[in-house]
Amino acid sequence: TYDICEVRPGPNLNMIVGANGTGKSSIVCAICLGLAGKPSFIGRADKVGLFVKQGCLKGVVEIELSKTPDNIVITREIQVVNNTSAWFINRKPTTLKTVEEQIAALNIQVDNLCQFLPQDKVGEFAKLSKIELLEATEKSIGPPEMYQFHCELKNFREKERELEVIIHIIETESSDCRETSIIKCNNLCRDKTNSLEKMRQRIERYKQDVERYHERKRHLDLIEMLERKRPWVEYENVRQQHEEVKQSRDQAKEELKNLKEMQSPVTKKIQETEEYYKSLDMKIRDKAAEIKDISQKCKQKQDALELKDKQIEEIHQALRMKKDEEMDRQRKIHNTHKMIEDWKNELNTMAVCENLQPQTDAVNNELKKLQEERANIDSDISDLTAEKMNQEREKKRIIDRLGQLNNIMNMKEENLKGRFRDTHSALMWLRKNKDKFKKKVCEPMMLEINMKDNRHAKYVENHISANDMRAFVFESQEDMEMFLLEMRDHQKLRVNAVCAPAESRAESLPSRPIEELHRYGFFSYLRELFDAPHPVMSYLCAQYRVHDVPVGTEKTRNMIERVIQETKLKQIYTAEEKYIVKVSAYTNLTLSTNTSLRVAQFLTSSVDTDERRQLENQQQDINNTLKSLDMRLTTLFERQKRLEHRDNELRQQKKELLERGNRRRQLESKIGVKYDSLKQLEQDAINLEKESQQANVKIKEINIQKARLVTELMHLIKNCLSQNFIKADLVLQSTTVAAEKNRLESEYKAASVQLRAAEQQFRELDDRKRVLTENCKELLKKARQVCKLSPDQHLPKEFQTAFQTLPTTLEEIDAFLNEEKTRASCFTGLNASVVEEYNKQTQEIEQLTKYLEEKKNELDNYKQNISQVKEKWLNPLKKLIEQINEKFSNLFSSMQCVGEVDLHVENEEEYDKYGIRIRVKFHSSTELHELTPYHQSGGEKSVS
Repeated sequence: TYDICEVRPGPNLNMIVGANGTGKSSIVCAICLGLAGKPSFIGRADKVGLFVKQGCLKGVVEIELSKTPDNIVITREIQVVNNTSAWFINRKPTTLKTVEEQIAALNIQVDNLCQFLPQDKVGEFAKLSKIELLEATEKSIGPPEMYQFHCELKNFREKERELEVIIHIIETESSDCRETSIIKCNNLCRDKTNSLEKMRQRIERYKQDVERYHERKRHLDLIEMLERKRPWVEYENVRQQHEEVKQSRDQAKEELKNLKEMQSPVTKKIQETEEYYKSLDMKIRDKAAEIKDISQKCKQKQDALELKDKQIEEIHQALRMKKDEEMDRQRKIHNTHKMIEDWKNELNTMAVCENLQPQTDAVNNELKKLQEERANIDSDISDLTAEKMNQEREKKRIIDRLGQLNNIMNMKEENLKGRFRDTHSALMWLRKNKDKFKKKVCEPMMLEINMKDNRHAKYVENHISANDMRAFVFESQEDMEMFLLEMRDHQKLRVNAVCAPAESRAESLPSRPIEELHRYGFFSYLRELFDAPHPVMSYLCAQYRVHDVPVGTEKTRNMIERVIQETKLKQIYTAEEKYIVKVSAYTNLTLSTNTSLRVAQFLTSSVDTDERRQLENQQQDINNTLKSLDMRLTTLFERQKRLEHRDNELRQQKKELLERGNRRRQLESKIGVKYDSLKQLEQDAINLEKESQQANVKIKEINIQKARLVTELMHLIKNCLSQNFIKADLVLQSTTVAAEKNRLESEYKAASVQLRAAEQQFRELDDRKRVLTENCKELLKKARQVCKLSPDQHLPKEFQTAFQTLPTTLEEIDAFLNEEKTRASCFTGLNASVVEEYNKQTQEIEQLTKYLEEKKNELDNYKQNISQVKEKWLNPLKKLIEQINEKFSNLFSSMQCVGEVDLHVENEEEYDKYGIRIRVKFHSSTELHELTPYHQSGGEKSVS
């Protein structure tokens, strides 16, 4: 309403009234904000910038306050843009903290509803509790020391309660009391005397337990001393055993030495006998070797005699062979004479040679014709074989190419298996069970569709749904239902299947020739980009209209708006996008949506079906050609075989004719050869008498050599017998020496048994001594550890003195130990804590007595302070409230209502519970009611 306003209030301003919109809140807000108040004190906005007039960027509040000796002027500039404030005192820049200090020095409290009550905070005033209302009243109109006295009283009372609680806790802990109420100081002091008496009685009971503890300690000390002496007694016992064993060991050592000295001569004699026995054994072995050498020479002589006998036998055998050879020569001469006689008789009886030339010429002519025919057949076979090899090479090339195409199909099947495992399982089942269907069944479309150019696969894949790409295509609805029943219900496979239209749509024509669309960049319809079996193509034309969806280039994309307008096509493909065009049924507007083409996944590995079909046809033709060639070759081979057989027959006939003409010449020639052979046999005659004489001379010479060998053999036999006699004598001597040696060894063995027994006794005593030595060391170490002595420290005199009064044997010590342990076990339920508790209770009584005395004195001081401060605070407060009540009652009486203000006290000693209670009555028919946020109406609360 106002751009600028200046207000000059009098000295007793306590209320601002006016009609709505006259500016009451502007004055109140200016007072609050200008005196360092926060926006929340007013209750209208949370930022100071919102209090500036709309349309302005800055607002200013200036307040002049009365102060001795000079007034102060506080100025606040509020910036709307950044919601900040600048402060000035007497036109000089200052800080908010300095302003707050000046305001507090004048006891101005804009946050105190009893001193500053904006209209929007009336409800907040009614919500103040009695305690808050008292404190606000003390701060706003009471003397400065009134609120201070009130705070001191609350602090003193808090300390008083703490002291009472402390004293109560000490007493309850000492007397094991678990009371929860806090009692007055006089009761605490009175009960404290009883508590201390109970503690003293408890100490008397502890005293008896302490005496029993000390008695038990004496038994335990004696047990400890016995346990210390026991290892020393054990050590002494083992040490005495060690000395006895040591003496026995030394005695055994001396006996062992004497036995070894007595056995020394026997040992020497045994060694001498052993040496003599060895020398005899050496001589026997030498003789045996010499006899063996002589025997070997005898064997050689015997072998030489046997060899001479063999030589004589060989001479006799050679003579017999000469005789047999001469007899064989006589027999051959006789046989030769007979053969010559027979052939001469055959010549005499053989007729004059007949004329065989005509027959021979006829056979030759037939052979010539036969050879010409065979040559022609060989040529035909060669040509057919070459042609067959060419066909087989072509067949291999076709098979290799078909293998490559099948590999592509395998890749497509692997792709299907990886992406749609259920579909692949169904495919495997279908290939094994095609005979179960009445009509043709096509495999999944992604296997049947073959792109003519793999670059165009993305158009087809973006046009056909993924579900149809893996769908099987049936010509019969019945076949499809049977297939789906088997797959989905029986084998639980998730597969898709479609049925081709009953009437074929594969040859459907497009709505316009593609040539009409060339000017827009279109180069083909989708159908012309791929090959597929007839049912698949029929389904795609019916379902997806592939025959009428053109495919364009980047040129199409650049002029797409013109294409859509002029062609009226429903679906369009550009190089990288797909467009779907629709016409709104309501507005008749053309709407188009375009999507980017997905990368092809299924059809990139396509097989050229034309090439595959052409290759399969070529393969079939080649198979037929090879079959025909094999039949022709078989016929030629059979014919060749027959001609070869006829050739052999003719050659045999020719051979027989030739042999018939050459027989006489052959017989004459053979007779001449036999005469030559007979002449040679007669020249090879053997002189048997001369051969017999030469054999006798050789045998005589060999017998002379045999006589010389027999003489040498007899001499060797005699020498061998004499050497055997010498060996036998040596063996007898060796036997005598061996017997003597055995006798000495038996005597030595008997002495050795006694020696070993002595050695065994010595070793046992030595081992026992060593064990006892170790035991002595261990027991000594244990005894020192029990007495807590170092290895080189002797047993202290106090231990020696104490040990003298104790038993000296292990049995007595163990009996004494058991007795003392039994006595000590009788003192049950005692431990060192009994003595500690006794001492602790004694100290606690002293400390508690002193501490309680101090706290009682401190409590008395606080009570005295509370009494003094209470008098200074409570009397002025009552007078102040009486004045407020008088004025408040008068004002309400003037309005024909009743109002009272009084000091509300629940407990005089609970100073933090004091409060001001306001009670009002606006109707004569009601009673006085306390002013609360809920009982009175809004107007009644505002008036109050």
